[in-house]
Amino acid sequence: MIRLGEIQTLFVIRKSSIGLYLGSKEDNFEEEVLLPNNQVPPGTEETDEIKVFIYRDSEDRMIATCITPKIVVGQVASLKVKEVSSIGAFLDWGLPKDLLLPFKEQTVEVVEGQQYIVGLYVDKSLRLCATMRIYDFLRTDSNYEKNDRVRGIIYDINYNLGALIAVDHTFNGLIPITELHGDYRVGDYIEARVARIRDDGKLDLSLKEEAYIQMDTDAEFILERLKQGGGVLPLNDKSSPEQINEQLNMSKGAFKKAVGRLLKERKIKFTPDGIELLFKP
Repeated sequence: MIRLGEIQTLFVIRKSSIGLYLGSKEDNFEEEVLLPNNQVPPGTEETDEIKVFIYRDSEDRMIATCITPKIVVGQVASLKVKEVSSIGAFLDWGLPKDLLLPFKEQTVEVVEGQQYIVGLYVDKSLRLCATMRIYDFLRTDSNYEKNDRVRGIIYDINYNLGALIAVDHTFNGLIPITELHGDYRVGDYIEARVARIRDDGKLDLSLKEEAYIQMDTDAEFILERLKQGGGVLPLNDKSSPEQINEQLNMSKGAFKKAVGRLLKERKIKFTPDGIELLFKP
């Protein structure tokens, strides 16, 4: 059987003036697909095996190519938008005919020249299309362990849940909404720590280090901000979470832990207006 959107090994059934016709042993060569002359490897003869990718050409005919595309059915990849048209966006996937990302499969408005992570599927009309809805494309069988560092890309943001991450463009991960302090957008690459591996294999991620490391990091950051501000910072344990996040990009809980560390070490003191270095720079 000749499978659309996949790389497969087919056999040369016959030659023609426009190329080679290929078929599969799986269906006793009942189907055939053209490999155009400009794609035929030198010296190829009848009955030879050829590894090809199957897609549809500009006239919507099934066709074979020896070019390896940047994505195949069931996988995800970051692809560049070449053009935005009235029916959707066209993506560069390494083949002569660009890949369509229909409007209904876009989760954010895409911009020409930018890259977006997409999955490849066969639609109801038996055409290859891209989608930004990649949750079901991502796997849950990674070999990562707790506290491993990972790299991924944000493919969606649920403001009740958090940022959905494609780890290594392959595995399903989540950063909770409570950690998204700052301006994060779909398409942003992030580095994170594996905080937990769920029973279903999905990865809970954290932008923070382990608690004891993070507290040290936050305390050093607050000290640096105090020095930059002449030894004073207009924040204390009565400041709102919004004020703390705006000035330090930090949760109130993390702020209180770090300030507690600095108080214990006698590096700061509380004042009516906030906190102050005991030994000003």
